[in-house]
Amino acid sequence: MIISAALQLTVATPTFGAEKPVAISAVVAADHPVNRLAPTEALGAGVDGHEKGECAQMFTDKNIMEMLSAGLGPLTYRLRTELGSEVWHWNSRGRWSEPAHHCGYWTSDDSLGEPINVSYGYRLPRRGNTVDQANDDSYSRIADADPNSFWKSNPYLDSHFTGESDDAHAQWVVIDLGAPKLVNAIRIQWGTPYATRYRVEYWPGDDPMHLHPDDDDDWQPFTNSAIADAHGGSELVRLAERPRTVQFVRIVMSGSSHVAAESSGDIRDSLGFAIREIDLGKLGKDKRFHDHIRHAPDRHRQTIIYTSSTDPWHRAEDLDPSTEQPGLDFVLRSKLSNNLPVLVPVGVLYDTPENAAAELQYLLRRNYSLEGVELGEEPDGQWASPEDYGALYAGVARQLAALKSPLKVGGPSLQSFEDQLLTWADTSENRSWMNRFLEYIRHAKVRFDFFSFEFYPFDDICADAAPHLLQIPERLAAMMASLRRDGVPADIPWLMTEYGYSVFGGRPEVDIEGALFTADTVGAFLSLGGSKPYLYGYEPNYLQNELKCSWGNLMMLQLSPKNNQLNRLSAYYAAQLLTKEWMQPVTEQHEIFPVTIKETKNDAHAAMRPTVSGYAVRRPDNEWALLAINKNPKRAAQLDVEFSVPGAKQPRSFTGQVEVIQFSRQQYAWRDNGPNGRPIRSLPPAQFTREASGKYELPPYSLTVLRGKLEH
Repeated sequence: MIISAALQLTVATPTFGAEKPVAISAVVAADHPVNRLAPTEALGAGVDGHEKGECAQMFTDKNIMEMLSAGLGPLTYRLRTELGSEVWHWNSRGRWSEPAHHCGYWTSDDSLGEPINVSYGYRLPRRGNTVDQANDDSYSRIADADPNSFWKSNPYLDSHFTGESDDAHAQWVVIDLGAPKLVNAIRIQWGTPYATRYRVEYWPGDDPMHLHPDDDDDWQPFTNSAIADAHGGSELVRLAERPRTVQFVRIVMSGSSHVAAESSGDIRDSLGFAIREIDLGKLGKDKRFHDHIRHAPDRHRQTIIYTSSTDPWHRAEDLDPSTEQPGLDFVLRSKLSNNLPVLVPVGVLYDTPENAAAELQYLLRRNYSLEGVELGEEPDGQWASPEDYGALYAGVARQLAALKSPLKVGGPSLQSFEDQLLTWADTSENRSWMNRFLEYIRHAKVRFDFFSFEFYPFDDICADAAPHLLQIPERLAAMMASLRRDGVPADIPWLMTEYGYSVFGGRPEVDIEGALFTADTVGAFLSLGGSKPYLYGYEPNYLQNELKCSWGNLMMLQLSPKNNQLNRLSAYYAAQLLTKEWMQPVTEQHEIFPVTIKETKNDAHAAMRPTVSGYAVRRPDNEWALLAINKNPKRAAQLDVEFSVPGAKQPRSFTGQVEVIQFSRQQYAWRDNGPNGRPIRSLPPAQFTREASGKYELPPYSLTVLRGKLEH
């Protein structure tokens, strides 16, 4: 049942350094549409791949029961291989395209056999990118000083598979020299197939790989940059008579020789482009060439290379035990699923459509309950163009459609971004990554049943967390508004398939700030119309010190390196408070009322963000529950709660007994001790009943749920 009501809060909350509280009001408009959801089906979490042996340590029966006790419901399976530029052998049984040599393109076996309890990624020996988003311990074959290795682009982007022109999916290589240097020549040692047409360009601005809305730069041609009739081999090109000072150089390839090595009988080996090595630098008048590229088979010693795509060809010897995924059968048969449909992934960027279709066929044969299929993960963060990812998405979607399954398909699990997700301009000057991807799949006429993205707003894990926490609602609102402007449909589910304070590990994730972030993010997302938020860091884990400034990690449960002790961290209690106190742990519909915080105009504080967030829900038991988050680390707040109902002459208030549930530093304290850091106080939220009144205390850095009925 929907009621037409407006909830009005008046919050008197101190701001940083202020002696007197600043009055804040929060209003839910009576005509604002509510978001409806069943908490046990909407508030979820994800499990991911890890390093060798860690899955067995994390997913013990005891640990799984502790994970479930947080109250989170649906599960999403995250695909670490897709972030590590690796192909996923989701089943160790399968077939190679070149079985005699145990190499080629892999398709896992979709027939039923022994349960799959663990699976692995395989490194790609034709890799192009120097860096990746996972272990980041491999390197580009374009600058590895090995003339026998080579990068090759993804053959599924060739016109043979896409049915489009060669120019529709031109492939590229970007070289980052690390600093501006004098350049007038390039030497490319081509593999097979080679480019028959290509051009060489430079970037006149700061960084083409991390664009901002105020950037208006574009790639510029060198004087002699266009090569229209190339023949492979080693090719030295003088790009200009006079050297130009540049840092970023791009090679764009749009015509393939479609020639493969003599020993290959697989057409995929003849599609796309291959480069063995590149030299880039200055060619003097004496014909001596000074190469600026550092060539080494080491991610930290070679010049950074970016590529548009990578061929998923590999060998049995390329198994990477440090990229370990929990087995599909293990996850889907375990209690982790909560007997709810699971959102499963398939590889796209570094895999084949055939392997993706085999995975889904296998899962269907097992009769598992599935929420849908997420195609790929973070293509934008791996520098895939929207059209290239769109073509790979369409190729996989068509293979899945042939299985005649009603399962939803979607994606693309976008990386967190600010302002707008941008890419290099196309011929119509459109720089919106998401808009161009949506246009591509619309023309391809493939299904896009849900949209997924990730939210990790704070890269600077070393900075003070307090100012960051104030930004959460507006950062998430700006991100979602940008996506709506870019054309993401409002009538499909929006899934936040991962959320966390930062992509880097640090203290704010394990201290009290982790609880505030979790609650504020979920409340804001649901108030903005989101369908399902999935917590990242569901499984127990260890502390890390990634940026060498503090120890932490995205996790709600901490594994001890010395014993089997499991520590409950602040995010665990936030999850419990959301799933069991703010909302009822039932499958019945709840109604979300977004709360708008307004600060009283005051010259001293007008520019500051409110330090309190509020989120209101009307529960099936006819109680109202208000989640109030005080993000001031030093000062308490006094909360006035009023319910303004249209048609009523007077505002209404809580009546009778009000349940108060609070989580603050009184319940949780973290001891920072390097890799041995741990909570020295880890208690459940305090809970008490009091008579309704006009004021409720919010401790510094706290979560509070006020729950009760309204006066008539």
